[in-house]
Amino acid sequence: MHVPGCLTTEMELLRFEQALEEALAPSADYDVNRWLYVPNTYQEYRYLLGTRGERPLLCIGVNPSTAKPGELDNTLRSVERVALRNGFDSFIMCNVYAQRATRPEDMEREPNPDLHRENLSAFAYALSLSREPAVWAAWGAVIERRPYLPQCVYDMIEVGRQYNARWYTAGARSKRGHPHHPLYLRKDSALDPFDAAEYCEMLGVHTQGLV
Repeated sequence: MHVPGCLTTEMELLRFEQALEEALAPSADYDVNRWLYVPNTYQEYRYLLGTRGERPLLCIGVNPSTAKPGELDNTLRSVERVALRNGFDSFIMCNVYAQRATRPEDMEREPNPDLHRENLSAFAYALSLSREPAVWAAWGAVIERRPYLPQCVYDMIEVGRQYNARWYTAGARSKRGHPHHPLYLRKDSALDPFDAAEYCEMLGVHTQGLV
C-alpha cells in the first residue's frame, strides 16, 4: 500500500535525464542488465519500470503503485504475461501520471506540470528503444478519477506521433470506450489496434495543455 506522503510540488523532483543516468549504472539492489527502473530507488513517483529486451511492449497505466524490480504486483505480472504471449521479449510500464498511489483517489487533485513534463521525457525514451514502438493503452476507467488525466493521455499520444507509435488495447473496452485494465486479463489475451486519437476526441481533448 502506498499513500502519498505529500504533494509532488512540495519535493525536489529528480529530472528524468539524471534519474536515467543513475538507473543505467550498476546497482546493489537489482540486476540492471535485466531491469529498467527509473528512478532506481523507491520514491513518491516512478517514471519507468520494466525488463530489458530488443522488442519491448510499452504498457500505459494510470499511475504507479508499489512495484519495483523483483517485486512485481499482480498488475505488472499480468502485463509481463500478455507481452510475452504476444511475441514481445520484454515490457516497460509507463503511466499517464507518475505519482505513486495504490488508490487512484489518493492522487493529487491538481497536476504537477514539472512531474508531467519529466514523465513525457520518460515515455519518449521508452519509445526510442524500438524501431516500431508498440504501445498498449491499459489505464481502464480510472482515467475519469481526475480531470487532468485525459489531457495527460493526449500529451502522450502527441509524443507517440513523433516515433510512429502503434497503439493497442487488450480485452473488452468499457461502454465509454476506455481500454481494459491489465488485471484479470486472460494470459492469452491478444492485442487489438486502438485509435488513440479518436479516443481523445471522444473524451473532448483536442490540444496539449499541461506541458
